[in-house]
Amino acid sequence: MNLLIELLAFAVAIGVLVVVHEYGHYSVARLCGVKVLRFSIGFGKPLFQRVSPKTGTEWTIAALPLGGYVKMLDERETGGAPIPAESLPYAFNRQSVWRRIAIVAAGPVANFLLAIVLFALVFATGVTEPAAVVAAPAPNTPAALAGFDGGETIVAVRAENASESEHVRSWSDLRWKLLGAAFDHKRVVLSAKDAHGTSDFQLDLRGITEKDVDDDFMSHLGFEPGGGKLTVAGIQPGSAAQKAGIAVGDRLRAVDGVPTDNATAFIAYVKSHAGVPVTLQVERGGQTASKLEDVRIVPQSQRDDTTGQQIGRIGAELATQVPSIDVRYGPLESLQLGTRRTWDLAVYSVRMFGRMIVGEASLKNLSGPVTIADYAGKSARLGPSAFLSFLALVSISLGVLNLLPIPVLDGGHLLYYLVEAVTGKVVSDRWQLVFQRAGLACIVALSAIALFNDLARLIHF
Repeated sequence: MNLLIELLAFAVAIGVLVVVHEYGHYSVARLCGVKVLRFSIGFGKPLFQRVSPKTGTEWTIAALPLGGYVKMLDERETGGAPIPAESLPYAFNRQSVWRRIAIVAAGPVANFLLAIVLFALVFATGVTEPAAVVAAPAPNTPAALAGFDGGETIVAVRAENASESEHVRSWSDLRWKLLGAAFDHKRVVLSAKDAHGTSDFQLDLRGITEKDVDDDFMSHLGFEPGGGKLTVAGIQPGSAAQKAGIAVGDRLRAVDGVPTDNATAFIAYVKSHAGVPVTLQVERGGQTASKLEDVRIVPQSQRDDTTGQQIGRIGAELATQVPSIDVRYGPLESLQLGTRRTWDLAVYSVRMFGRMIVGEASLKNLSGPVTIADYAGKSARLGPSAFLSFLALVSISLGVLNLLPIPVLDGGHLLYYLVEAVTGKVVSDRWQLVFQRAGLACIVALSAIALFNDLARLIHF
């Protein structure tokens, strides 16, 4: 059933994104007076064809659905057959360079516009997200050095020398704001509320490296969602947890006297105490805080398959229920936020790709169709808001990818036309052929890396 959901979600996602992208090319081509011969979703053998009696365009759905294309009347693509003189004004290659630029750029622009609309819909209809409540940070992390103890709710963020703060509505909102500041290597001031009022915390992001951004960014900073309930959801037979008397439904309040409300931090602490006794503060059966019990437990030492090191495990399945907030915006604000989120993600994608090229970021960030299908299915199961956000994210990625100055992509053609606009000379067919071959090699290499990453994620090597 999960596989069927993934395939259906993937088909819908690819179908929507390809149609929007190609329709961008098609609509602007029509506005510029160019004759469109074929609008195809997919490649290869046609499964469905229909010719529009009004425009003469052949609408096609082909067998291989990973992409699409718009074929326009062009003297360079007739195989040597001449185009009737009365049709020449409608040929793509006879248009001004600025019209050709507009037609080619329209595809990626359509993807960005789609992302703005999708994000605006998500913001306007509302989404439930974890609140920006922080758990107790690990020692020596930026969050701990900033002075966070855990339990604070972050309400605003501003650059160190800025006079105005940006309101923080949710954990996701906080993450995006910190990610932008980390890319610029800034120090920021976080305003947070706790039982004693509102305080400011200075967070230093100047030492954040590209690898830190590649990995779990918020965890590296020491930020994990907090303020929730950490409960035991399952016990493995013969485990340390069973021997110590831990039971399903127990709420874990503290470990070695340190409050815990986050599974990630708790697991990290247990892993670092293989064979070393720890004391858990446990709440049972709805008991009040004055009736909490202390349970002594010795994490069993096991070999970590990933690192090869010995780590501690207690054999308990954990569930975290963090406080959540319903985030909803008005129509105009939703559109503004959708535009900003699209811009931020596009800039982030360009920066990340640039850093992968120069070796400052891992090529593991590249993903292929298998990973996209996996996330399409997961987001579809989470609900409409998650799936729309996923569509917007992939639409931005598609737009950015197509704008890269690689021949065979829209960006490569835009580069030719910009050179023509500046020099007044068309890039020769000979050089275009050389660049096309080089561009094709780049695309094949990127596709191979993305496919390898997909397979590596599937079989964990």
